[in-house]
Amino acid sequence: MTTSNTDEVDAEVRAELTRLRDSIDNIDAAVVHMLAERFKCTQRVGHLKAEHHLPAADPGRESQQINRLRGLAESAKLDPAFAEKLLNFIIAEVIRHHERIADDALNGTTNTTGPTNTTGMSNADAPAGKAPTSGE
Repeated sequence: MTTSNTDEVDAEVRAELTRLRDSIDNIDAAVVHMLAERFKCTQRVGHLKAEHHLPAADPGRESQQINRLRGLAESAKLDPAFAEKLLNFIIAEVIRHHERIADDALNGTTNTTGPTNTTGMSNADAPAGKAPTSGE
């Protein structure tokens, strides 16, 4: 295992590392907040789908989103395969949420397993495992 000894690193290098890490922390915070906003929107989509008896998954929409995101990733010099994996993970969560909303609407119940997090799901819910092949 490699360890770092920052005592031996030039003060200028330490300052640059701190500046870069501060930027990374800010970007991570922005990503979290953007995902929270995205999940708020997809929760509303889930309620609309449940009210109108639409399926939780929408393979056509997912295909459009994947193609669009891959193009955005390429133009941003980000690995399109990575971007697709990330979107598939998010889609898996969205579908799970939509299925829960539909089940709750069908049964006339609400989520009672504990406090909700920013995705509107219970904190007791485990993250989705394998991403499905269709969804919002």
